Amino acid sequence: MTKRNSKIVAALTGLALMGLSACATAPAPSGYDDPHEAKNRRTHGANIKLDRALVSPASDAYGTVLPEPVRNSVSYFSDNASLPGVVVNNLLQGNVEDAVHNTVRFAFNSTLGLLGLFDVATDIGLEERDSDFGETLHVWGAPEGDYVVLPFFGPSTERDGFGILVDFALNPLSLVLPTDVKHLPKAAWVLSKFGDRYQFSDTIEEFYESEEGYDLMQLYYLDSRRYELGVEVEDDELEDIYDAYDG
Repeated sequence: MTKRNSKIVAALTGLALMGLSACATAPAPSGYDDPHEAKNRRTHGANIKLDRALVSPASDAYGTVLPEPVRNSVSYFSDNASLPGVVVNNLLQGNVEDAVHNTVRFAFNSTLGLLGLFDVATDIGLEERDSDFGETLHVWGAPEGDYVVLPFFGPSTERDGFGILVDFALNPLSLVLPTDVKHLPKAAWVLSKFGDRYQFSDTIEEFYESEEGYDLMQLYYLDSRRYELGVEVEDDELEDIYDAYDG
């Protein structure tokens, strides 16, 4: 094992030990305090400019040039390549059932699905049970932290922002892929995001063009993320957003 791989394994082992020692439940967040609003709004504006200059034109070209089946295969490959990292998070959360489920899904799609280009697992009832390191921190009892807007990634929290950084380094595929293809999963991930931008273009444009776009994105992210993590959410404003942007 190389020195680099030894460091990564040691880091993963440390994370696992942290998880075993963390049995607390994260405090339930509430409200929409935004102590970094001025900075967040600047980043939000910069993200819109980046989208206008680069992301939107690139996604339009991507969606126009490549037919939908090809775009779907890229997304399937990206999702499949991320599954080993999801399994690690399942294990760090003590969720053995989901870890086994996602491992079997990865095995089916990596073989019968030709390295994940086709999602054969979902067709036989092995849908992805997604997770991330932000959720792992939530399970370990870490508080949500302040609302933040990240460059390129957009709405987040301090906890989820840190989780994004860890997830990029957490995937075990980085330990086994040859150097000449090790960045292929990340490239596929970027292309899949272009595909998402193309698919949901109208909804995203409505958010960006709205005078209340910043507030709506904050509300949507926090409530949907809290709901995803199992935090009880009761907010009529969120229901109004779903009704407004349904379909």
